[in-house]
Amino acid sequence: MATTTIANISGQNYIGNKLSVTGKITYKTYNPELQEENSIPFYEASDNEINEAVSLASKAFDSYKTFSGKKKAEFLNKIADEILNLGDALVTTYCSETGLPEGRAVGERTRTIFQLRSFAELVSSGSWVEASIDTGNPDRTPMPKPDLRRMNIPLGPIVVFGASNFPLAYSTAGGDTAAALAAGCPVIVKSHPMHAGTGELVASAIIKAAKETGMPDGVFSNLNSSGIEVGQKLAEHAQIKAIGFTGSIKGGRALFDIASRRKTPIPVFAEMGSINPVIVLPDALKTRGEELAKTYANSITLGTGQFCTNPGLILGIESDALDNFINHLSDEIVKINPTCMLHPQIKKAYHLNKEKILSEKQVSIKTTYKQDIANENYASQTLATVSGEDFIQNANLHEEVFGPFSLIVKCKDKGELEKAISSLDGQLTGTILGNNLEISEYNYLLSLLNNKVGRIIFNGVPTGVEVCPSMVHGGPYPSSTDSRFSAVGTSSIKRWVRPFSYQNWPNELLPDELKNENSLGILRLVNNKLTDQPI
Repeated sequence: MATTTIANISGQNYIGNKLSVTGKITYKTYNPELQEENSIPFYEASDNEINEAVSLASKAFDSYKTFSGKKKAEFLNKIADEILNLGDALVTTYCSETGLPEGRAVGERTRTIFQLRSFAELVSSGSWVEASIDTGNPDRTPMPKPDLRRMNIPLGPIVVFGASNFPLAYSTAGGDTAAALAAGCPVIVKSHPMHAGTGELVASAIIKAAKETGMPDGVFSNLNSSGIEVGQKLAEHAQIKAIGFTGSIKGGRALFDIASRRKTPIPVFAEMGSINPVIVLPDALKTRGEELAKTYANSITLGTGQFCTNPGLILGIESDALDNFINHLSDEIVKINPTCMLHPQIKKAYHLNKEKILSEKQVSIKTTYKQDIANENYASQTLATVSGEDFIQNANLHEEVFGPFSLIVKCKDKGELEKAISSLDGQLTGTILGNNLEISEYNYLLSLLNNKVGRIIFNGVPTGVEVCPSMVHGGPYPSSTDSRFSAVGTSSIKRWVRPFSYQNWPNELLPDELKNENSLGILRLVNNKLTDQPI
């Protein structure tokens, strides 16, 4: 097979600050646009390298957990600087390993930089530790009141699994890594095999930043793996304290089960599958059906449908307006030229999962892109329809199809629409397309949807996840393993910490965040009142 040369990449593992090769298993990444392998062999991490990386991370934690917010912020900002310093080499490598266009690479790099700087700002300001102080009262009767002071502290070494569909924003220096480092936790990344070169380049930027800002050796490691064995061994390792994962339900659940069977179970924060239901209400279809069809044709095909927030399910009540919307959507979606999927295996999975849905006898194909496609890694977008009754009764129709596919459910009335929503598993998002006046008539739908999703959108598209404190990117199982937390935004730092209390400790021995003087000037809850003043 022909090979494509990418940037000057070693193919080795970063075990702390050093490059290492002790294993013999190798693999190569693949250029789906050119339909050929890239040239550089990557060496899968050996057992010795796994153990060394974890040992270094554990030792690094002893000092890193004590670093001030400003010192960690310096590290995070330096990572951002060094990623930018990679220049065109990073963009070229990204494109060669994904088939995604240059604009997507640049945009995702921008988001990655923004995430790192956002966490730097968060920990620099310091209030994120949620300091709470209840001062003691030795004269209280019948029992003296103890002095109690609480704050969030880091968990320990974290394993982050790189995501297939976001080589930058959800991978080596993505949101999980940035949040864990901000919290004070060393990170070991299990690099995704589809973009190992991109991962190594970003890892080199992190290591350079760590050295230049005086971080302990082992605060970050990057391990290669073509299969599941390295990830399994990391999840089982006694010194690993939590896991971050973005990917399939199968992969996330496997890690969750491994972590729960350990002698000391650990949390797994997995963001997994979602079909992101979209409810189109009657009046909106009558007044804006054609406009909504154009918008959703673009949303369904965005990134070749390779987003966890792809609108894979559209539900409405049978009417001429719904039929017109479906016809317009069908017309619009086939106007869009197919684009490349991330890897032949992802294209294969898309085809198999789509055919699984379409093979159900109750499902009808509405439209599919039928023109010749020169590249076998390009995906044909497809729409299908099914009745509300059949959708409710057939759980196979509720499964995610990762790609440019959407199933339209035609419910006979409002009651059947409510039953269809009630039959859904947990999702990342839910969307209501409606006019303001009709929302109150369908208010119960909102209540049902609130129980199923982590984020609800009004008159928009689910694709596009804003990085900000108010974002929730998570939801009831199986969209994520813990619906209390977001995988996006600065609030995601809460996954990597635990609350810790000091009782009756001398003021001079307390961490600065809890001392009377409040030299950091952070916002604290003191005797049930929020204040930044000293005690």
